[in-house]
Amino acid sequence: MSLTAMDHPAAAYQKATDIRAPQGVEWHSLFRWRWHRAIALLLCDVAALAIAGRVAAHLNQFYAPLPPPLILGTWVELPGLFWILMTVTLVLFAHSGLYSASSQWKNYVRSGKLVSAVYLSALLLGYFYDPKLAPPRSLFITAWVGSVVLVIGFRLLASLVLQQVEHAQTNVFLLARAERLTALAQVLKRRSRYHVVGAALASTTSTSATMQAILSSGAQEVLAESLPQTELASGLYWQLRRAGITLRLIPSSVELLHRRGVPEVIAGIPTLRMEATLLGGWDYRLKRWLDFVGALLGLLLLSPLLVAVAIVIKLSSPGAVFFCQERMGLHGRVFQMWKFRTMIPDAEALQAGLEQQNEAGDGVMFKMRRDPRITAIGHFLRRTSIDELPQLFNVLLGQMSLVGPRPLPLRDVERFDPWHHTRHQVLPGITGLWQVSGRSSQDAFNDAARLDLYYIDHWSLNLDLEILLETVKIVLCGKGAY
Repeated sequence: MSLTAMDHPAAAYQKATDIRAPQGVEWHSLFRWRWHRAIALLLCDVAALAIAGRVAAHLNQFYAPLPPPLILGTWVELPGLFWILMTVTLVLFAHSGLYSASSQWKNYVRSGKLVSAVYLSALLLGYFYDPKLAPPRSLFITAWVGSVVLVIGFRLLASLVLQQVEHAQTNVFLLARAERLTALAQVLKRRSRYHVVGAALASTTSTSATMQAILSSGAQEVLAESLPQTELASGLYWQLRRAGITLRLIPSSVELLHRRGVPEVIAGIPTLRMEATLLGGWDYRLKRWLDFVGALLGLLLLSPLLVAVAIVIKLSSPGAVFFCQERMGLHGRVFQMWKFRTMIPDAEALQAGLEQQNEAGDGVMFKMRRDPRITAIGHFLRRTSIDELPQLFNVLLGQMSLVGPRPLPLRDVERFDPWHHTRHQVLPGITGLWQVSGRSSQDAFNDAARLDLYYIDHWSLNLDLEILLETVKIVLCGKGAY
């Protein structure tokens, strides 16, 4: 019996064409390109580099001037050398995807590294060309450091603005097991940006009917979970790629262990290579230094607010200003976490009587939207997250970080499954990926724990910056807290 196209659904779709071949000019990709974002980021980068160069030139006039051969003309009161460096930097940014439609444009740390690479390369080239033409160190260092700081700073501010003005809705098609389709649809419904346009069982992934349903639904992305292993790479991925549709896979806790791997074939065996970096550990040292400096500056700048909140709490209800509770920290160590008090003094003693009203889906955490123990000022403090600010003292003491898995009460930890304790392998944080991905709207702790595992497995300084930026946006909007 011969194998026909009907016997093999994937073959029916690809016909006689190589499945990797494009279908033609992909106009849909051009229309989806966010040109306004690229232009806004480009203008921010030009402004940041120009301001850094202008400030450096102004400060340097009190020291050694720039050698005449390096001036290369003057435009807008800046030597031509600065404009050449700016052009090279912008070209490298574009080549590295920092103006692209993907999430690569949020790679703030990479933008700083590229600026540094341009300046250091220019210094080396100038030295080998003519050592006597080296720019003054005062000018070079000021322009270099200023460019890195302003480029990253301007991009962080641009991200806040762009995320507020970009309200384009994304059509999503779901592929999952029957019992998970409804839950995934509800999670996406909470985020107004995503609109579910269709769904199918994961077991039907490789059928032509499912592919046709995806294409006819107008989906821009496919969110998939628990897909069958057979024909996944040769079927779904390439077919969606040809159609210009993004595929998002929800990994299992086991798959998350395949962290930072580089695909590589060794002796005919497909592997993921994970090797130590040349400067391994320096990024974490920088994180801890930024934690200390950030917490110290935060306490100094916010001290008037902290004093005002303490006075209001003291005057509004009886009891202490601060609430101190034992939380599980790094490697299971218990520490005292500080918050502004938002509940009545005997709130912890009353919690046992409220356990039956727990709204958490699995009971691991305790959540009530209308908790009777919260004071009037407490609702405001929680909604604005001001009650969390005293944890900056925990950061200074080395018990917490600015970003990391949220430390939970011992009552919650007692209900953990064994794999949940992986989150205790890193320093807990004031904010984290869990908080910026739904905060109190996370019903099941397993979903929150998977976000913590993702953070641990994919940690980088840039991911911390993204989480801090998203935290600022969420706090200003007051979303997700109660």
